[in-house]
Amino acid sequence: MRKPGISETRQRIFKFIHNFIDDRGYAPTVRDILKGCNISSTAVVQHHLNILEREGHIHRDPDVFRSIQLLDRKATIRVPLLGYIAAGEPIPVPDSDTWQKEAAEALELTEELIPNKEVYALKVKGLSMVDALIDDGDIVLMEAAETADDGDMVAVWLKDKQEVTLKRLFREKETIRLQPSNTSMKPLYVNPQNVEVQGKVIGVIRKL
Repeated sequence: MRKPGISETRQRIFKFIHNFIDDRGYAPTVRDILKGCNISSTAVVQHHLNILEREGHIHRDPDVFRSIQLLDRKATIRVPLLGYIAAGEPIPVPDSDTWQKEAAEALELTEELIPNKEVYALKVKGLSMVDALIDDGDIVLMEAAETADDGDMVAVWLKDKQEVTLKRLFREKETIRLQPSNTSMKPLYVNPQNVEVQGKVIGVIRKL
């Protein structure tokens, strides 16, 4: 894809952004561009991005993570990034009434990745879901949900511990089994009264 009036370096950056979004459905970071285009520093990347934006080829939101948009492309949706979720031992989070309102960052994702607008994102902390191809540092896209079917990968609020974890959910007689996707880790068995489903995984953005 050749854009008239763009220097060779900016043309390479523009093509990289275009291909990155086509392949992944979300925009690259400055460091993605630095690595993918073999550019010497992030300051040089920022310089060329500033010119591309000034010339009307791209648009960026300085407050949004991965916010580069190609102005001739389809619309994107802003998805709140709510922080970390454990994929090993559970970690404390805000109470369930305020959890989804405390987004420090956001992602700009294309509509193909988002089935509806009730979606949020969480960074994964831990290795208990590696067999499901979810690694430490990846980002999971969560559809807001209060119920789940057996086998769904869910964010679960453990009421008695005031903690949240990412696991597959299974109902077993009088207990709930929260199963990691890592053969070296054991499942958690919890009282159904202490389990509150917060959302279901609908996609993964993998770290590079």
